[in-house]
Amino acid sequence: MPVAIRRVYLMLAALCLALSVTGCATTAANLPAEVPAMHSVSEVTDESVALTPDPWVGFNRSMYKFNYTLDKYVLLPVVSGYEFVTPSFVQTGVSNFFNNVGEVRNFTNCVFQLKGMQTLTTLGRFVTNSTIGIGGLFDVATSMGMERQVEDFGQTLGYWGVGTGNYIVLPLFGPSNLRDTGGLVVDSGLRYALTTSIFNSVGGMSDGQENVISNSITALDVIDARHQQKFRYNGSHYPFEYEMVRWLGGEKRKLEVLK
Repeated sequence: MPVAIRRVYLMLAALCLALSVTGCATTAANLPAEVPAMHSVSEVTDESVALTPDPWVGFNRSMYKFNYTLDKYVLLPVVSGYEFVTPSFVQTGVSNFFNNVGEVRNFTNCVFQLKGMQTLTTLGRFVTNSTIGIGGLFDVATSMGMERQVEDFGQTLGYWGVGTGNYIVLPLFGPSNLRDTGGLVVDSGLRYALTTSIFNSVGGMSDGQENVISNSITALDVIDARHQQKFRYNGSHYPFEYEMVRWLGGEKRKLEVLK
């Protein structure tokens, strides 16, 4: 059977399973407490979803569950509280500000990947939003036709032929791979250096005041990042969500490297 047809069958089966689970939700009280699984992912080893390399599967599954717990009981409640008490226009301004800081990362990696037009667009966005947009609080550049170019050092490594390496689920950051983990370290270092230089340029503050402000901005950065990220662990209620996220994440990164 051709691979494309097998994939269609797999997606149809997943859709039917999702619909059946939804339809049965209203009568769950009449069902046994636990129904043993009739199938496992090992039965579809001819599919690319099941064949995605994952040599550290034990650690990764444990970390996936850890992130789910952290997300459910810590991050999402904090984000919900932030969204409840903060006006929407303030949320937009905060997101615009941190996205504008991220333009330095985007610009640097556009240069590393020899993307001339994207480099000019990113530079134009940063200058425009930092000036007319009042320090990045307003995204004036997008309304002027300069679309945001999201680039990171993991994509840069992929552009120059570095392989992905093993799949890994990182604490807090979620699904990734060894190449993108290295890229994350570089990008985080660049962001930290930029933030530090901004603080050093502002005088009149004691070390204690700088630490308080720095920690507050870092916390707000984390909250805003989760606020902008729409992914939810166990959001699909699909029995093989771990495998599907692993595969879809890998395919997404391939497309981002090739763009």
